[in-house]
Amino acid sequence: MRFRQVHLDFHTSEAIAPIGARFDKKQFQEMLQLGHVDSITVFSKCHHGWAYHPSEANEIHPGLGFDLLAAMIEAAHEINVKTPVYLSAGLDEKLARRHPEWLIRDENDQTNWVKGFMQPGYHQFCLNTPYLDILLEQTREVVSRYEVDGLFFDIVGVRKCYCHSCVENVRQEGNDPRDEKAMRKLWERTYANYTAKVKETVESIKPGLPIFHNGGHIMRGRRDLAFMNTHLELESLPTGGWGYDHFPLSARYAQTLGVDFLGMTGKFHTSWGEFGGYKHPNALRYETALSIASGAKCSIGDQLHPDGRMDEATYALIGAAYREVEDKEAWCAKATNVADVALLSLEATGVHPKAEAHAPQSDAGAVRMLLEGKLLFDVIDKEHDFTDYKVLILPDYVAVDDELRDKLKPYLRQGGKILATGWSGLDPEGSRFAIDLGVRHLGANPYRPDYFRPMFKPGSLGEASYIFYSQGQKIELAGGTGLGRRENPYFNRGVFTFCSHQHTPNSYADGGPGMAESGSGIYIAWSVFEDYATKGSLILKEAVLFALNRLLPGKALHTSLPAQGVVTLQEQKEEKRLVNHLLYASPVRRGDGVEVIEDIVPLYDVGVSVRTSHRVKNVYLAPQMSPLPFECEDRTVHYTVPKLECHQMVVMDYE
Repeated sequence: MRFRQVHLDFHTSEAIAPIGARFDKKQFQEMLQLGHVDSITVFSKCHHGWAYHPSEANEIHPGLGFDLLAAMIEAAHEINVKTPVYLSAGLDEKLARRHPEWLIRDENDQTNWVKGFMQPGYHQFCLNTPYLDILLEQTREVVSRYEVDGLFFDIVGVRKCYCHSCVENVRQEGNDPRDEKAMRKLWERTYANYTAKVKETVESIKPGLPIFHNGGHIMRGRRDLAFMNTHLELESLPTGGWGYDHFPLSARYAQTLGVDFLGMTGKFHTSWGEFGGYKHPNALRYETALSIASGAKCSIGDQLHPDGRMDEATYALIGAAYREVEDKEAWCAKATNVADVALLSLEATGVHPKAEAHAPQSDAGAVRMLLEGKLLFDVIDKEHDFTDYKVLILPDYVAVDDELRDKLKPYLRQGGKILATGWSGLDPEGSRFAIDLGVRHLGANPYRPDYFRPMFKPGSLGEASYIFYSQGQKIELAGGTGLGRRENPYFNRGVFTFCSHQHTPNSYADGGPGMAESGSGIYIAWSVFEDYATKGSLILKEAVLFALNRLLPGKALHTSLPAQGVVTLQEQKEEKRLVNHLLYASPVRRGDGVEVIEDIVPLYDVGVSVRTSHRVKNVYLAPQMSPLPFECEDRTVHYTVPKLECHQMVVMDYE
């Protein structure tokens, strides 16, 4: 899979004609070269349902008078640019109006993405209908006729559906469609059958052709779904609703799976379907640098104008980022992440059954803390080998059932440490701790919010009683050592008992320990990661970083990089080198919650120390190839990066 890809959307209404009239082979090639693009995903079929080539399995767009797909493939291949081909699998608006009985329906018989046909938008198909056979024939046709370099199927996944086909299937099996568990088994089978049939169809014509099925998010803990693809494409447009926290979380999980993957952002100011929207070149420079620093290749989304002419402003914008990626590729290929800490993803384990029924943002809050604290980390599921890490984080709501307990016990015996927070560590009944964390569970604290008074200096903060907004667990010490205590408020806020504008002040009454240390690690009695994702209070991060630094006396990396900076350490084992990536940019909010990157402020004299078992013989800046002075002491390499402007790699060759 190549490093510098473009995903060229071309969802074009039949109400527009002509289509592709200004496509020009030479201009198409010039724009790809301007953008330093080495792979471009081009369209066989769009969300409107039309083909962009002559077709018996589909219908060519009524405004198109030539084979646009063939012209694009020929033009790209002439300049050594690969051409994966796109098929809209979940949406086909042309066919939706002819066969509405094949669409996904909810319990109230409403369609999605839009409910009904009297508003503009698309309607999603159920793949447990005859539509699947049509899609497979469209796939067979494009793979047979064209020199495709891969396939990208869009808008697919395990979908909730109560269409007549799904309801009838479940009833024929003797089950009740009102039972969601019975329906979910069918939805899972439907998606697995679809991916298997696609693979069978493609393998019969072009064995080994790359295939990716896009659902907008790679679900952590569903390796079965991930491995239905030959590689992963992490759709994560920061301005398009994903934000700047989504990609690091998704990438830190994807790289542990050992498959090729790329980070997909967009050139748009907002998101897909935006014509005439452009982000600042510095944003793309940062976003692509973040991809390669995370072990990923890059993809940038664009949308072709109906006239078929490539937009020069877009490819100049893309080229500003891809010129730099091209220079850096040699230090990014076949890299593995170096990590001290593993976050056992809450998405992968599920919310504790006794906790409140909601979808907390604990994973996102934890990753934000780890990035700001400059910890080297992976995001893992329960199938991963815990012994790869010095510290394992159980974020907020991880119930420890028998299976997880049996994995944690040998991990702890071999010296691993746990940082557990909130409901994490409790058994599924929520009655006791399933692992020894040096505390005994007494129940959920009846006061919310309440206060935490640390017995340590919390970073840059002073001695105080700090508000914690999330649900706290009431505990007592059982062999552990207290690191901070809870202080309850006078009362909970209610109609007859309230004080001031928000919440009741602390009463100084000792509510028992709030943070404790034992031989197994450290327990914090609140859902601090969810709290940080929603409130962002500094004390939350300082408490967690105090715990992690206490559990990691010999962590692999220290740096003076500020909080907004990102640091990773990748290893290229075949090349016998470590590559330290440092990034710095500061997103700002524009409009209604849109995060943008515009100005890149350079940093000077950033100190870094890397602890490694390797004997480092040479350190230099890449791609500049400038030697960097360094010192080695007690298996630790010390150096100072003289200037960091957006992204800098420091390479350590070892013996």
